[in-house]
Amino acid sequence: MEIEDLYALHSITNPQLAPNEQEAVFIRTQLNEKENDYEAHLFHIDLQTEEVTQWTFGHSRIASPKWTPDGRAVTFLKKQDDVQQVWLMQKNGGEARPITELPNGVSSYLSAPCGTKLYVTSIAIDRAPITEKAADKNDKDVQSYKVDGMKYKLDGIGLRMQNRVQHIAVVDVETGEVTQLTDGDFSYTLQAINHAGTQIVYSVNRTENKDWNFASPMYVYTIETQEEVAIEQREGYFSGAAFSFDDGYIAYVGADQTYKNATHSDVYVYDVTTSMTMNITEYIDAPVGDYVVADHQQAVNAPAVVWTDTNALYFQLSVMGDVRLYYATIDGAVYPASQEDEHVYDYAVMKSGNTALIAVSNAVFPGELFYYDITTGERTQLTHFNDAWLQQTPLVQPEPIVYRAKDDHFDIHGWLMKPANFEEGKTYPLIVEIHGGPHTMYGNSFFHELQLLAAQGYGVLYTNPRGSHGYSQMFVDACRHDYGGGDYEDIMAGVDYVLAQYDWINKDELGVTGGSYGGFMTNWIVGHTNRFKAAVTQRSISNWISFYGVSDIGYYFTDWQIGDDMTNVDKLWQHSPLKYASNVETPLLIMHSENDYRCPIEQAEQLYVTLKAQGKDTAFVRFPKSDHNLSRQGIPSLREARLREMVEWFARYLAHDKQ
Repeated sequence: MEIEDLYALHSITNPQLAPNEQEAVFIRTQLNEKENDYEAHLFHIDLQTEEVTQWTFGHSRIASPKWTPDGRAVTFLKKQDDVQQVWLMQKNGGEARPITELPNGVSSYLSAPCGTKLYVTSIAIDRAPITEKAADKNDKDVQSYKVDGMKYKLDGIGLRMQNRVQHIAVVDVETGEVTQLTDGDFSYTLQAINHAGTQIVYSVNRTENKDWNFASPMYVYTIETQEEVAIEQREGYFSGAAFSFDDGYIAYVGADQTYKNATHSDVYVYDVTTSMTMNITEYIDAPVGDYVVADHQQAVNAPAVVWTDTNALYFQLSVMGDVRLYYATIDGAVYPASQEDEHVYDYAVMKSGNTALIAVSNAVFPGELFYYDITTGERTQLTHFNDAWLQQTPLVQPEPIVYRAKDDHFDIHGWLMKPANFEEGKTYPLIVEIHGGPHTMYGNSFFHELQLLAAQGYGVLYTNPRGSHGYSQMFVDACRHDYGGGDYEDIMAGVDYVLAQYDWINKDELGVTGGSYGGFMTNWIVGHTNRFKAAVTQRSISNWISFYGVSDIGYYFTDWQIGDDMTNVDKLWQHSPLKYASNVETPLLIMHSENDYRCPIEQAEQLYVTLKAQGKDTAFVRFPKSDHNLSRQGIPSLREARLREMVEWFARYLAHDKQ
């Protein structure tokens, strides 16, 4: 395994079944080294012959493919001249053509069941119709930016564009004629259209001041009467609506604010006739959805929930490091529908509910598309894009481990990887990896970075300490208001456990790294123990006091996670790694993206200058044109550079040849 293998891997996502259920399309994404960019192309597969055909070419990035209702064509999103539009490609050949020509592009879309219309979302500027283009920019016309709320910036975007809202419109597929459906000063998110074509579901938050409002109210809108009926009004995030085949029910996924952003998501079903809502997964103590953190898959857009024609449901559930497909009935029966020890990261279910297309990965398998007979458990691999690479690239199978927390409150789950080319009788350095979130989880999924470190001759330990998803509501909530407490002890207990159980690990040659929350924890660790010989902190938090005001989520995330705000700076400082900088003896590499609005680069600057001023062994690497997601979705050459900096730092301080 090499750093450059980033360019050899293929990500297979977005399986979409045709109406005849005998063919499908999907997207293959890979990094283009020459263009220093990503390419995503549309592929077709005949499910009878298993023949795979590439449908789009050139340097482009296709997204959101959907079959037309008659199955004769496929629509998708593609950028042209930097503006994203809906395109249509006939199944029997010919060039794709744009259906929409909206000046501000299309954010999302759905096909009406009649096939003659699309429902789209697009941006309106200064209350003008979405068909009006923004005024051309003059580089010399520099204007001030007046801030009147606290949600004025966002990682990956920067400063939010002002006087812009998203609206829903209807587009005639043949003529391109646009009829705007919504207007006003609030943004609408399109979620679903019923099979009769008479109703849509959308979300809109009409609260004037959204600074302390974290709701996504959901409505059913009847097109003919323009009547709007509320489905979901609670505080929290709810999305992924889907109509049952008889249009009698609407399923959706979401979570209220009981445990803030640590709250488990559930599947809800709204009865259109009675206006009653049922929580289908109420008694499942695991979150609905995919919470795995990894670095390979690109532009995954798995459905939140899928109906069968018998009014049963399928959805993903994150549990014990797996993301499995689950089956449920509206009566409340819930069963796992896929096997353990893998990551079902995308899927499409046939109407009967008996078979599906699933995109599956595991620790030594980057992911491919499978035809899956749910009733028998049999599956057939349909795509083989990564086969050649797998045949020539040795990978390390992680060993699952479970150990008891120091305070005896929880069992902690994790994995240990031996170095590639491991030899009995030799000892090896160990690197501890810590995930971000903190409310995510490491899982049984392919992770290029972990395999790379193993290939460099390191053992790799990665665990899900308290605060991780997949183990219970109590477990995921347990790190809130206790950062650097039980979570830190869980990670240290994992190190103690593997040192006691595996004699091939050199206890004097330990490294640690992590990003985001994992960066916070790396900073915390080196300020509280000197057992590690090298550390790499990435996109980290070092000072909760400044984070409160500079992060795009700081003013509420700090309260949610630390349990206080700027009225109690003593508590924020108590949980800040920067407070303990004078204790740091571990050589620390600090890596950060210039345009990170989630954990802004000033967090790294404070830490670096403080350590450097005290004569500590540290270095600072800044990545231009990059945000919080550099390691997963960043500019390819900078993803490569990031890994190279990490590998070189550990190589400098950790011995590979001690026995």
